[in-house]
Amino acid sequence: MTINGLIQIALYFVALVLLVRPVGAYMYHIYNGTSTLNRVFRPVERVIYRLLGTREDTEMNWQTYALALLVFSIFSIVFLMILQLAQAALPLNPQGFPGVSFDSAFNTAVSFVSNTNWQGYAGETTMSYLTQMLGLTVQNFLSAAVGIAVLVALIRGFTRRTAATIGNFWVDVTRGTLYILLPLSIVLALFLVSQGTIQNFNAYQDVTLIEPIKAGDGTIVTTQTLAMGPTASQVAIKHLGTNGGGFFNANAAHPFESPTPLTDFVLLLSETVIAAGVTYMFGRMVGDTRQGWALLIAMLIILVPFTVGSYAAEAAGTPGLIDNGADIAASDDNPGGNMEGKEVRFGIARSAMFAVSTTATSTGAVNSMHDSFTPLGGFAPLFMMQMSETILGGVGSGLYGMLAFALITVFMAGLMVGRTPEYLGKKIEAPEIKMVAVVILISSALVLVGTAIAVVSEGGLATIYNTDPPAHGFSEVLYAFTSAANNNGSAFAGLGANTPFYNTMLGLAMLFGRFLVIVPILAIAGSLARKKSVPVGDGTLPTHTGLFIGMLIGVVLIIGALTFIPSLALGPFIEQILMVGS
Repeated sequence: MTINGLIQIALYFVALVLLVRPVGAYMYHIYNGTSTLNRVFRPVERVIYRLLGTREDTEMNWQTYALALLVFSIFSIVFLMILQLAQAALPLNPQGFPGVSFDSAFNTAVSFVSNTNWQGYAGETTMSYLTQMLGLTVQNFLSAAVGIAVLVALIRGFTRRTAATIGNFWVDVTRGTLYILLPLSIVLALFLVSQGTIQNFNAYQDVTLIEPIKAGDGTIVTTQTLAMGPTASQVAIKHLGTNGGGFFNANAAHPFESPTPLTDFVLLLSETVIAAGVTYMFGRMVGDTRQGWALLIAMLIILVPFTVGSYAAEAAGTPGLIDNGADIAASDDNPGGNMEGKEVRFGIARSAMFAVSTTATSTGAVNSMHDSFTPLGGFAPLFMMQMSETILGGVGSGLYGMLAFALITVFMAGLMVGRTPEYLGKKIEAPEIKMVAVVILISSALVLVGTAIAVVSEGGLATIYNTDPPAHGFSEVLYAFTSAANNNGSAFAGLGANTPFYNTMLGLAMLFGRFLVIVPILAIAGSLARKKSVPVGDGTLPTHTGLFIGMLIGVVLIIGALTFIPSLALGPFIEQILMVGS
């Protein structure tokens, strides 16, 4: 590791923390109806409600809220599938791409609607401009807005007393899109264009290479085809909405998506700022900002060491590099360490920082290939997802996942002192804990069962390309199902995932991993909203102190460790032992 690399990591976290309060306060005012933008966009908002046939003063109970969300999501999946299947006959397809296969269309539709953005295809050789814009980019906005809406509904469950409703789904999604995601995306897209990210409708361009190269079959290649397209508009929301689907197959490593170290830094902040900012919004909405800060501190106490740990593992390089004469010592002329799969313009520190943050936030964008990381360097992003995407997590979804762990924490504390647990003035009883158990267990079950099926079935084994050592191939499969079930979308990239087997299995993991978590969260919101407020007493556990933060961190780590340590031992851990011992 170098001082320069550590300073870059420190600057990122300082900038992130400084943005938490203004971004969180802005979102609080949006959902509280006190933002100045409410007056600017009110006419547009009213038109949207009229088109949807709803009224903003009409609220829903949790069952109706969940039903509206599910119907909306099913419609979105069907629409996006049809768009992909029919893209050959639709406009804005200058390359003449054919329709996508049914299994790939299903996988992609579920992926973008579930805020996962897993991609089993190469964007620049598969999707037309219309599909990229009307299908994928639109869902980047809507799936992120759905996550924020569910969080706001859950917060209302804590703040309301003996209430039967938790808000209006259509209103919450509209405001999240119109007032939060759209303005921020416009600003970010304009910044990206100013830095060199492309935004056009041109056909792909053939350019002459400065120096001809020999292809694998021995032919001399003198030209290269440069993919074009409306990139900046999709890149902006893919990061702000913690979506992650890249316009290009190389994702944020592609110079047309992220041309400079400055764009890399801004994109990194963009994918974490809303996920971090909602903690402050939560504190404002429940009337105690200390509650939000406590949750954010718990997240950062986990995130920072994993970021530095991944950087340390990559900076140390591998014995294989040393044995083959590579110079892994960092200097002014040499980044050192393990640079395989990384962009020189970003370096090791920023690649590790991006990898850990993108998996912590369920963004799934990559600026380096995780498959090329060292075993422990790759373990860090893998384990960030296995903590149920609660360390910042997706916009909205990360915090409501962390709140589920907070309920488990106060429940355990209550058992230790023989008192009914309370959180934010609400008694936490059997109905809430049962739903929390479903939330925590569902993604773990999807990961482990899906991985087990893949590594014993012909379809799953057929496209594991990196099997030396076999532990690495297992890590690729484990990573894929972890990414899908936790709605992250990143990949180790050594797995051939665009097959009927993986498109179907990972599609189902993404579908169930999203909506079998959302429905119990909304049930918890409805249950809490019906409860009376419980006054704070001498036996109430303060949930803003260092003691609670420590307990919460322990619960998150222990549940993640107990669930996944056996599978991790078969993948990155044994690969690290083999690497060191070789």
